[in-house]
Amino acid sequence: MTALISLHNNTLGRLELTAGWLTPTLARVVFAATLLVYYWNSAKTKLGSGFFGFLSPSDGAYVQIFPKAMEAVSYDSSQLGIGHWAIAVAGTWAEFLLPALIVIGLLSRFAALGMVAFVWVQTIVDVNGHGTELGSYFTNAVSLLDDRTLWSFLLLVIVINGAGPLSLDRILRIK
Repeated sequence: MTALISLHNNTLGRLELTAGWLTPTLARVVFAATLLVYYWNSAKTKLGSGFFGFLSPSDGAYVQIFPKAMEAVSYDSSQLGIGHWAIAVAGTWAEFLLPALIVIGLLSRFAALGMVAFVWVQTIVDVNGHGTELGSYFTNAVSLLDDRTLWSFLLLVIVINGAGPLSLDRILRIK
């Protein structure tokens, strides 16, 4: 048993030296590999047509963000108010900008915190607006709650530790 403890302390225990730079860097790489394209693809479905499509959300944006309100107006987004438009535009921009900021490591703590909020607003809309089952913890089935909790944990690693050394945050802080 002493040999096993010694092996642990002398090899795996040394990984603690990398925690300050490896953990946040890997969190950003994992985010880029698993969630970046997911959010960008989602944002692309919300863009209106033409050059100024980023200011004119598609009907799909309103259906995704305000499913019950769109149903109430027979899926005619022109009947929705300025508040709906502002939320749809802000949500679309957030889906593009926050993941990009995380990946390049610029204002990464704020961007990751914003993404945590985005994930849980998205979850509320999925459950209350689209009727998706939330699920529960400690079951043998992977649920929406499990997924969103893991995503949040990954983002909280960035909120707590920053972006790591390979980031614009670090470059700007050095200068």
